[in-house]
Amino acid sequence: MSLLEIRQFMCLDDNFGVLAHDPKSGATLTVDVPDADAVARELDKAGWKLTHILITHHHADHTQGLKALKAKTGAHVIGPVKSASRFPEFDQNVGDGDTVRFGAYDICCIATPGHTLDQISYWLPEAEVAFTGDTLFAMGCGRIFEGTPEMMWASLEKLVTMLPPQTAIYCGHEYTLANARFAVTVDPANSALADRLAEVETLREAGKPTLPTTMALEKQTNPFLRARDPGVQEAVGLIGAPADEVFAEVRHRKDTF
Repeated sequence: MSLLEIRQFMCLDDNFGVLAHDPKSGATLTVDVPDADAVARELDKAGWKLTHILITHHHADHTQGLKALKAKTGAHVIGPVKSASRFPEFDQNVGDGDTVRFGAYDICCIATPGHTLDQISYWLPEAEVAFTGDTLFAMGCGRIFEGTPEMMWASLEKLVTMLPPQTAIYCGHEYTLANARFAVTVDPANSALADRLAEVETLREAGKPTLPTTMALEKQTNPFLRARDPGVQEAVGLIGAPADEVFAEVRHRKDTF
């Protein structure tokens, strides 16, 4: 079991802020900065000193607090090389396959374009934790703004292949209930999905978060990862079609749901 300590909290309307702390070294990171004040308050509650900032992609709801938080903390900022020209605050630019050190842990950088072209997901294998930004959500995936359906499918396939089933996945937003209600329309015979929808409804009614999820759970219940499943293919009228084509149809249906 990892000794990494993680605190998850809400920012803005539906963004998640995430802090991870290595008690052995004292290193602390935040994943994105939706709101500098919210991150600072959570740091104060925990009694942690921020040492690293990981940026997943360039969208404002993930970066608008970066300048202020870096000025306040002096933290080392790591971000996608494809966004380097946008952010003078970056201290280290990373791309697919790069590894950076955080306390006692290696952070593996995985390019997962589709939602944006610069998106990086961060995986800490020793801690069995991944931060997937707006690429992979609980029972969902990010809307495709800059990439293509084929690109997003390849990114999701990469995460499925690389991340062990037990990996805890922290996403950028609390979209789980809406994702689950859509998921049952394209995977109606999936009993595990039906059970999960009921669980998520209970959590949200109680005002509780639905994250983190795990890769094992997503492989069971996330229709965006299940494009090869005969039930999903039948539900969208594409039995036997290539997986990326099925994925594109599922994504289109979610966009108009």
